[in-house]
Amino acid sequence: MILLLFLSAVIVLIIWLFTDYTLGKRHFRKTRKQRQYPVRHGDFTVFTCGENLFPHYFSDILHAKKSIYVLFYIVKNDEISREFFSLLAKKAREGKEVKVLLDWAGSRKVTKQMIAQLKNAGASFAFSNRPKFPFFFYTLQQRNHRKITVIDGETGYLGGFNVGKDYINGNKSLSPWRDYHFRLTGGSIRDLQEEFIRNWETATGENMPFETHLSPHEEKSGCRHRIIPTAGDELEHLVCSLIDEARESIFIGSPYFIPTPAIHKKLVQALARGVKVTVLTPDKADHPLVKEAASRYFRQLLENGADIYLFKPGFYHAKIMIIDRTVCDIGTANFDRRSVRLNFEVNCLVYDNAFIQKMCAIVKEDMRHAVPLTADDLNRPGLATRLAEWGVRAIEGFL
Repeated sequence: MILLLFLSAVIVLIIWLFTDYTLGKRHFRKTRKQRQYPVRHGDFTVFTCGENLFPHYFSDILHAKKSIYVLFYIVKNDEISREFFSLLAKKAREGKEVKVLLDWAGSRKVTKQMIAQLKNAGASFAFSNRPKFPFFFYTLQQRNHRKITVIDGETGYLGGFNVGKDYINGNKSLSPWRDYHFRLTGGSIRDLQEEFIRNWETATGENMPFETHLSPHEEKSGCRHRIIPTAGDELEHLVCSLIDEARESIFIGSPYFIPTPAIHKKLVQALARGVKVTVLTPDKADHPLVKEAASRYFRQLLENGADIYLFKPGFYHAKIMIIDRTVCDIGTANFDRRSVRLNFEVNCLVYDNAFIQKMCAIVKEDMRHAVPLTADDLNRPGLATRLAEWGVRAIEGFL
């Protein structure tokens, strides 16, 4: 009797989760209004390690004259995170407008004391993407994975780094931490700022008039680029279109490789028409089962002629695609199903030849520290690995 009740409860739970997720996704698709921004011009500075990024980032915050808008997926509770909050509180006490928006799940380690420090100084704080009814399970999965900072409506930061000791090599098992993040100026600052404002309004219900917050100037020189905000299935369409455009080469750098069926099919088709496909991903994993989830896709790509490399030192967390050395897609989105179908992300398409050549040089340096993955490496898994590869299929949509 007890077993029957238990099984009945499990069945009811599965039906509820499936129904919640399906209806929640359908509702999101109907109500989501995608924003599209034009091609703009601006200047980029690229950072590949936290020791270089954070001094520049903190310096820009320290010298802010009017406003600081911050959106991160993860801020941890450690020394650098507390330094970050102290700096923001200092600027708020100076009378600058400081707004901090963090993902509810990703930044769960941020304490009430840290939040109170900001609020007592006059800053505004909110959590983004709290789960809510009637689609609790679906909204629980929808994370705000963006990392956006806009300072004075003139300077922006975007990329893969969050805030915590891991990102400045404070975690020995994942050090050195390799990532791509960039500082930008120019017309697209208004686009990043608009994305922050939209996310802030959704999280707080507070109205932020665009006319008084958006940077009014438009640069006419610098790198040609376009800000691409995505949520739901929008990123899948973008990635598929980029793969379709490729005629010579596709480079993909990502900490996780769990493509949707549509994206995987496009990669196989690209290989069939003679496009060179190269994937760089870390040898180490920072989450369970992500390597097992990637294995079956790697096997099929290797069979079709792709080159796959494992970054050996530390952890490779960069998110980048380079198509034919003519367009570079760089930002916050991983090459996995969570980023493609669930998360709120923001990427940047860059069309500038000098910038792309610079990123190719950075990628080439990272490839020097990687080893090729072979079919033999994948085709002789132990029993535990094989069972994990089969079992992970049930949840790979959430990885």
